[in-house]
Amino acid sequence: MLRQSILQPSRVRLFSQSVTASPPQPLSSTQPPYFVRRNSRGSLPVYTDIRNGRTRYLIQIRNVEGQVQALANELRASLFQADSLEAAKLRIRVHDQRHVLLSGGRWKADVMSWLAAKGF
Repeated sequence: MLRQSILQPSRVRLFSQSVTASPPQPLSSTQPPYFVRRNSRGSLPVYTDIRNGRTRYLIQIRNVEGQVQALANELRASLFQADSLEAAKLRIRVHDQRHVLLSGGRWKADVMSWLAAKGF
């Protein structure tokens, strides 16, 4: 009786049967037009570059697929509140069509938590 409940006839697949792949699902309106792929260790690809004698901090988001400019615009709009000091200092630019550079402060933790909240 127990064995019959585990092996249901509708779930048993013979090896002579082929597996058909389901067609790709179209993007819904809730998914962003960009994707940030994690690195080989499973971490978010957010890196810090310190220049000019530790006076200039750059945050780099690498391996962005899709519309990189949409990610930059969304970061600019929602990373910090519009009237805050951080939003006034934030500078964002797209580099090499796959990377986003942020300058103006030490915001690596903020960017990583923002990306994690978005589901990346």
